[in-house]
Formats: sequence, C-alpha cells, structure tokens
Amino acid sequence: MTNTRTVSDSKRTFYTLHTRPINSIYRRVVDELMSEMHLLMVNTDYAYSPIYALGLVSAYDRLMTGYRPDADRESIFNALCKSVECEPASFRKDATELLSAIDGLTWDGLMSGDATGTLAAAMAQVSGNPKFKYSRVFAIGVYTLLEKLDAEKLKDKELLNTALKTVAESLNVSVDKVQKDLELYRSNLEKMAAAQIVMADILAADRKKRDQREQEKVAKAAAAAAPVQVVPVEVPSEETKNDVTAV
Repeated sequence: MTNTRTVSDSKRTFYTLHTRPINSIYRRVVDELMSEMHLLMVNTDYAYSPIYALGLVSAYDRLMTGYRPDADRESIFNALCKSVECEPASFRKDATELLSAIDGLTWDGLMSGDATGTLAAAMAQVSGNPKFKYSRVFAIGVYTLLEKLDAEKLKDKELLNTALKTVAESLNVSVDKVQKDLELYRSNLEKMAAAQIVMADILAADRKKRDQREQEKVAKAAAAAAPVQVVPVEVPSEETKNDVTAV
C-alpha cells in the first residue's frame, strides 16, 4: 500500500528548502498555492498541462510582486514547486513557450478556434481528456492567455465573460467555475496591490524615522567632538589701572 503525501508533508519539505521567514502579507499566498498544488497533484485524475504551468507562474509572479528581499522570490518559487515534487524550471519554460505560441494570434482568432502549434496542442490535451482535473490555477492560465492577447478587452466585463465562456466550452471545463475563480483572482490582485501600497507607506515612514534618528545622532556626535572655543579676557594695563584709580 502506497502512503499518499499530505499537505503537512509538502509544507515540511518547503520549509527545509526555503529556511528564511516569509513576510506576513505574502505567507497566505504561498500557503494557498502550495495546498492547491498538493491537492491537485495527489488526485488520481491529475494531468499536467502547460496552461496550468502558465497559471501557476502568472499567479505567483503577480501576487508576489514587491516581495522583499527580492532575491527570495525565486527561492520561494523553487521551494514551492519542489515541495510537491515538481521541477520549477519546467513550469517556467512551459509557461514562456505557451505565451510565445500566441504571437500573431488575435483575440477574435482564439474565439474562432484559430490556435495553432503549442497552444492548439495544449488545448486539445485538455478538451480530449474527459477526466481532466480542473483547478483555479488552470483558470488563471486561461486568463493570462487572454490578457496577453488583449489586456484592454479584459476591462470590459461582458467581453471577458463571453471570452471565458467560449474558451471554457472549447476546453470542456465548467464555465461557472472559471468565471467564479477568476473573479476571486482579480479581487485578490486588487487586495494585494492595496496591501503593497500600505506596506510601502509603512516602510517609507520607518525609513524616514531611521534617517532622522541617524541625522540627530551624527549632529550630536559632531557637537561633542567640536573644540571648545576660549574667549580671551583682556587684562588691563598698568596705565589703565591708574586711570581707573584716578577716577
């Protein structure tokens, strides 16, 4: 009997690979992605898709924007993938290749089923699998494709929903789930952007206070090190003394 890995197993693996603490506002992002990846991959119907890879890379990069220190972002992503026994380089490679595959394709072309090459193969892989296991990350991959084709059209809710319906039906996945998951994703992007602004303001205020304290410290040190100026006292001459006495 094979023992199925648990979410706790994945988390333990993650924190052995990335040992630095994760900033609080980003910890939830990492935990949710890790849990979703784990639960998807232990499902017997899981089948890898480049669209899923694009969704994962896009969600991670967008939601982790502004993370400090910046160098930790790649370390966290690598640990995230390896915690569920995946290769991070493969995810990034497939995501890049899928985005490159839509060069020359238009929004209307995708709606009309004009996808070719890598994208057509990725879509056929999903639509041709009646047991394909859908996930929120996969929906984000679909959204990223539409965004790359025409980001302006995504601002029109009606156009977006029509496109999602068309693509979801061509992939044989639930339209309702795709629309619901992407509404949540877009909401999370807005909340994260707002949180990042607040965090930036807090950091700027702290930096200003530190600079002010440092300036005060330097000023005090300079004042303490400054030589004491001695004002000479004029000693009256004998002639001046006699004049005073005469008065």
